[in-house]
Amino acid sequence: MEAGLIIVVAIFIFVAVTIAKGVRLVSQGEEWIVERLGKYHGTLKPGLNILIPYLDNVAYKLVTKDIILDVQEQEVITRDNAVILTNAIAFVKVTDPVKAVYGVTDFSEAIRNLIMTTLRSIVGEMELDEALSSRDKIKARLRESIADEAVDWGLTVKSVEIQDIKPSPSMQRAMELQAAAERERKAAVTKAEGDKQAAILEAQARLESAKLDANAQVMLAEASAEAIRRVTGAIGEQTGPMLYLLGEKYIGALDRLGQSPNAKMVVLPADLQEALRGLVGRMGVRS
Repeated sequence: MEAGLIIVVAIFIFVAVTIAKGVRLVSQGEEWIVERLGKYHGTLKPGLNILIPYLDNVAYKLVTKDIILDVQEQEVITRDNAVILTNAIAFVKVTDPVKAVYGVTDFSEAIRNLIMTTLRSIVGEMELDEALSSRDKIKARLRESIADEAVDWGLTVKSVEIQDIKPSPSMQRAMELQAAAERERKAAVTKAEGDKQAAILEAQARLESAKLDANAQVMLAEASAEAIRRVTGAIGEQTGPMLYLLGEKYIGALDRLGQSPNAKMVVLPADLQEALRGLVGRMGVRS
């Protein structure tokens, strides 16, 4: 009795296992690779699938939805020997499960390493400034470079995004020092240029002032000469008007002398007219 029960239970378990191995439900967004006796036999699509138990084996289960691959940060040396840090993220899709399984050991790791090596190669052909400012160009070249290899592995690279591209910490410090030195140089040049312009303007101002002073002196001399000619023409040979003018100026000078705070005493000649006549006489002799 007990032996019969054991046999029934064993048969029940065998049937359950057989059904479980023969009937497979594949979820949407997945495809399963089936091997028969160790050799590729077929690909199970989403839905209900029937297999031959114990002969067919589900060897791989692949996700056919978009796969996000994070490419780790790495150091890259540019053409001008600058060190920058860059990382990326790739969006790939399995379009041929057979190639993805049998074409490469681990397609995710293969794509990740391919992106890293290709990224180093592309950035290595650029100078630092070009690499930092050409993110879209790098992305386009990167996607184009890995597309053919990805097809051989049954993958489609939908997009590759450069997450970050920046100078290394040591390079960033060097750039900051260089920028500070450049700012100081520009400030020194600007100051020197300002001093130069100020000196030029000051010299031009002195020159204009000297020209104006010279012109003023010439005009005063010409005015004095003209005044003398007119006075001479008006007086003629008569000494009376000349004595009057000289006396008026003489008295004005004495008046200013008397008003000076330093003047204690003003002495007037006894015969002012004779003094002026003598002055006129001496002027006549000189002339």
